[in-house]
Order: sequence, then structure tokens, then C-alpha cells
Amino acid sequence: MLSYLFRRTRGLMTAAALASILSGLFSVLLIAQINAALTSDSASRANAAWAFAGIAVALMVCRMVSAALFERLGQRALAELRSFVAQCVAETSFAQFERVGSARIQSALTEHSNNVAVLFVSLPVILTNTVIVVGCLGYLAMLSWQLFLFALGVIGLGAVGYHLVHLRAIHYLQSASSEQDRLFGHFRALTDGAKELRLHQRKSRVFMDQILGESVEGVRRLRTYGMSLFVISTSWGQFLMYAFIGLVLFVLAGDGPNQTQVMTGFALVFVFMVTPLEGLLINIPRINMARVAASRIDDIAREMPQGQERQATTQTTQMPALQHLELREVTHQYYHEQSDDFFELGPINLSFTPGEVVFLVGGNGSGKTTLAKVVVGLYPPEGGEVLLNGERVEADGWDAYRQLFSVVFSDFHLFERLLEAPRDGLDEEGNRLLAKLHLQHKVRVENGAFTTQALSQGQRKRLALVVSYLEDRPFLVFDEWAADQDPLFKEVFYCEVLPELKRMGKAVLVITHDDCYFHLADRLVRLESGKLLATEPMDGEQPTSEAVEASVTS
Repeated sequence: MLSYLFRRTRGLMTAAALASILSGLFSVLLIAQINAALTSDSASRANAAWAFAGIAVALMVCRMVSAALFERLGQRALAELRSFVAQCVAETSFAQFERVGSARIQSALTEHSNNVAVLFVSLPVILTNTVIVVGCLGYLAMLSWQLFLFALGVIGLGAVGYHLVHLRAIHYLQSASSEQDRLFGHFRALTDGAKELRLHQRKSRVFMDQILGESVEGVRRLRTYGMSLFVISTSWGQFLMYAFIGLVLFVLAGDGPNQTQVMTGFALVFVFMVTPLEGLLINIPRINMARVAASRIDDIAREMPQGQERQATTQTTQMPALQHLELREVTHQYYHEQSDDFFELGPINLSFTPGEVVFLVGGNGSGKTTLAKVVVGLYPPEGGEVLLNGERVEADGWDAYRQLFSVVFSDFHLFERLLEAPRDGLDEEGNRLLAKLHLQHKVRVENGAFTTQALSQGQRKRLALVVSYLEDRPFLVFDEWAADQDPLFKEVFYCEVLPELKRMGKAVLVITHDDCYFHLADRLVRLESGKLLATEPMDGEQPTSEAVEASVTS
């Protein structure tokens, strides 16, 4: 991930790095000029003053350019990362998306991306201070190579101690990153489960104290340990620097010629080096945090292979015609929480034709929603085949296949805008449908968007129904649409909406428990323990639930 970002920003990165390196060089020249001025006579100070002023101005310009360019790089990196992760999500199969989990994806889009972007803001400090430290050491070697070797030994001792502590700190930061992915899942539970938490005080207390609280505390503790170790190692390095200054001034000082300039230079340079070295040591953890964050993003990207879905975002897929759809010996396996075992759906043999309304019924956990996801292509079958107009849907054809369907799942999502292709009369058509569903006084369609979504769950489902109408796909699927509706709108849905869709030549699959409307279906199919049974209600007669059960059993 980091190498990808560096490749994408190679030109800007080179310019920013060059500005940072020049900033470090000018800083070293400035300290050398100060040391020379302290030991020079009054006659040469005028020229030294002009040189000092020129170096100071050049240093200021380089620092400004470096900081501005790296800030721009940081924002660009953040945008690139978020676009990359979002693209991976959009191009990944739905089943694989569910396996990765929304909490990890949210963490990658927010915290991990920010940590990587912070690296680019830290790079000018790291580059500049590295050049300053190296340049100062070179200047010390020019003053006295014996003292320089001694200084190098002191710095080496500090580096060894820093490295050993550094390895342990990285372990804590990696553990904190893993715990944070779980924390994002708890944050989602805090908002999605707001009603349940308020209705059950004990549940709320256990969640806040033992689940969310422990996760928050775990991230805090691990990050505190990691960053504290970095602070300790930095303080150790600073102590060695000041210890060396004391040795130079009070132990190693001699009486030879130019000894005053040498001692002054060493003391001045080491005092000057303390701040750059401290900045270098403080910012090195940011590199490691960025590496950890980038590796987490890499892991998520590797789990979301960009294969069969890629064409969905690179080109407009032509929607095929729907003449006949058949599932032949289709099977699909998934983990079933209620039985704590893998549940197999199928083998399913089922067909659909335009202008037909099919009701799918069955108990909870029988696999109805999973079957709907198989029908619409969100779960490609693990066994058997799906035939569209008599031709098998192949691996590279699933995206085109999915364009046949408009679905309102029980956990549906409403986007802020109507994202289907804009067309003339879209607002008027949408407002006509809103009036049909008695929503015209609460919400309107204006410029291709709903004026509000602050509605009840049942009203939002009616908005989702409007969206499915406007998408004008040949096959519509409704997953327990009427479950949140009052009797009036159930009547509208079953007795007005579904017949209208049938007259329009749409194929319709309705998952429902409303047995009093079963007689309105062209076919009634029942799913029990993943196995599909089918029956047809009598024309013009409303069967009772007992009659339907008896017919299905027979």
C-alpha cells in the first residue's frame, strides 16, 4: 500500500523530499555559521552576517515549500486510500464483502487511512532532521575526529537501546490496531441497537461496561504502552546527548590550540542536535503506525479480490432481456446460527417468467432471504446452474445478470438521491407514486432526490418501493415488504401494486407471511429447512393457511 502511494505521487514526493533535504542542509550551515561567528574577530563579522541572513532566508523558504508540498501529499494520500478501499468494496462479490465485515472496512476508511496520511505530514520533519543530524555529525568530524568517534559511540549506544524498546512498542501498536477493528463493530452496535439498549437496563450496562468499555480500554491501554515506550526511548537518547556534552566540557576538554573553538562547536552542535533528534525519534513511531495501518488495509484488499465484479465499475453493463429464468439443481451452503452448523440450501429447481407473481413462504431460518439472494445473483450458486433465457449464466456474466433485478430487502438502504439513470419526468413519476402510497404530504421528489428521509420504518419502506418502481427493472423482489405496514398499505401493496406490476409484465417474487393474501399469487412456493416445495392456490378462491399447509405437504 505504501509503495502504491509513493508510485502515485512520485513527482510531488521528489520535489517535497528535495525541499526537506535542502532545509536540513541549510540548518547545518546555519549552526556552523553561528559557531564561526562566536570565535571570529570583529572584522570578519560583517561578511558572516550577510551569509547568516542568506542562509536563514533560504532555510525559511525550503521549510515552507517542504511543509506545503507534504501537506498536499497527505491529503492526496488520504483521498487515494479511501478511493482505493471504496473501489475494492464496490468490485468485490457480496458474499466476500460479508465475510470481510463492515467494521473492518469502516476502520480502513477512517482510522487506518488517517494514520497512513499522517506519515506524509511527518516526512518533512523526518527528512529534515535526518539531514541535520547527519550534517552535524559531519561537522563534528571536521572539528575533531577523536571526539567525533566518541560521539558516534554514544549515539550508537542510544540507537541500540531505542531499537530494542522500539520492537516491543510496535507489538503493542499492532495489537491496538487489531482491537480497534473490533471496537468499530461495537460502535455500530451502539447505534444500530439503540432501541434495545434503552429498553433493557441490564443489557445496556453489560454492553457499555464489559463489551464496549473493555474494547475502548483495550485500545487505550495498548496504545499507551506502545507510545510510552517510544517516549522512554526518546528520553534515554536525550540523556545520552546531554551526558556527552558534560563529558566534552568537563572531562575531555584540553588546552591545545583551537581547543576553545572545538569545545564550543561540540557543545553548540550537540545542544542544537537535541531538538532535531527528538523530532526524529518522536516521528519514527508515526512511520511504524503508518506501516501497521497500511498492512491492515493491504490485508483487507487481499481479502476482497477484484475479479468478476470489476467490469461493474469500468464499463456500463447492458441489461439482458428477461424471457425465462430458471434455477436448476442450485445449492448454496452457509453458516446457520440457530443450529450452530452449516446449513445447505437446495437443491433448488425453480423458474420465473415475466408477468408472474410468485409468493415465497416458510418459517424463520428456512433460508428464504438466502434463496432470494441466490435468485438475484448476490450469492452465485455453489452447485447447479442458473439459466437465463435458456443459457447458463457464466462466471463473467453475473454482473450483467444482476441488472435484471430491483430488490427491497428487509434490511434495505435508501440513498440520498435516486441514483438510476436520469430521465425526463422522473420527479413527476416519483411524486405520483408517493401520492399512491399516501406519502405526498411528508416527502416529495425534487431534482432526483427525496426531500427527507426522517420517516418511520414503514414509510421508508414505501420510499424503497417507489425507488424499485422508478428503476424499472424486469424482475422485482420484495423481502417481507408488508411486515412494517398497517392493514391499509398491506391492502394497497397486495391488491393494487402487485397486480399493476403484473400488468406491466414484471416478474415478481414476494417473501411473505400474510396468508390471507396467498390467493393473489400465481404460484405459492414453500421453503422448509432449505428444501423447496410448491403448490398453486385455487383460482379466485382464498385458501386458509391450513389448506395451504395440507396442499404443500401432499
